[in-house]
Amino acid sequence: MPPDCPSPHPAAAIVREVGLRDGLQSLAMVLPTATKLEWIDAAYAAGQREIEVGSFVPARLLPQLADTGELVAHAKRLPGLSVSVLVPNLKGAERALASGADLMLVPLSASRAHSVANLRKTPQEAVAMVREMRAARDAAGSSMLIEGGVGTAFGCTLQGAVPPGDVLRLVADLLEAGADRVSLADTVGYADPAAVRRLFGQARRIAGDRLCCAHFHDTRGLGLANALAALDSGVARFDACLAGIGGCPHAPGASGNVSTEDLVFMLESMGIGTGVDMARLLALREAAVRWLPDQPLHGALWRAGLPRTYPAPSGAA
Repeated sequence: MPPDCPSPHPAAAIVREVGLRDGLQSLAMVLPTATKLEWIDAAYAAGQREIEVGSFVPARLLPQLADTGELVAHAKRLPGLSVSVLVPNLKGAERALASGADLMLVPLSASRAHSVANLRKTPQEAVAMVREMRAARDAAGSSMLIEGGVGTAFGCTLQGAVPPGDVLRLVADLLEAGADRVSLADTVGYADPAAVRRLFGQARRIAGDRLCCAHFHDTRGLGLANALAALDSGVARFDACLAGIGGCPHAPGASGNVSTEDLVFMLESMGIGTGVDMARLLALREAAVRWLPDQPLHGALWRAGLPRTYPAPSGAA
């Protein structure tokens, strides 16, 4: 791009760390609460200002996330940190409201098969649940945001193809049901950049600025390419996992979310500010090696290291 041409991308972007929830829930081990608190503090010190700390689900189902309430209480003491939690049902929403978290993410699947397997609800039953959550939020006088996360937006290991019309209908229905904002997720890594540009562009025509976030998995090595495609469509908030941990229980063998450190590196290299200190983030990644022994960790930056030219002005020869 010639130096006198304005960048088509935003000057800044947000990377929401979801490793404490989406990453850890897929691992067999249970990380000690004290270690999770250390993780939150280190991510905050590195400049991350949005963290999904856990999920309000029954401990018997996901013992990895049983301490979510304690993590919320700790994270809320950090100034300027937006604390998110995932809630799969009304009971979880009630616990989230009591916790004082800033945002509850409600996961829905555009794939009917995945929705029933994951939530035991059809997509439309899940939308009706969001309506109940909105009523409970308003009755409590809470300012907590409700984000409807539309998963399997690009395909599903159980159902196969997911028609874009089904995704777009869910986006509209979620907003009508009272969600403050919506996001799209490539839960099992079926997306490609062209499909991302199309679907996010169509969703933006429905949701406008309330289309707030993109969630990509790096299952087939296209996570960063898809993030760039979403960036091209106007998205400026992304989910990512430290060390790319996690995956989807309905996609055996799949890697986790886009690596936080790889995504931050890409954005910063492009001149898009994230507010994240790369040296501190890489130190946190090094800590993950100690915390998660014998667990599959991912990420290209960790293997190769920062280039000697980093940081360089965007567009420099």
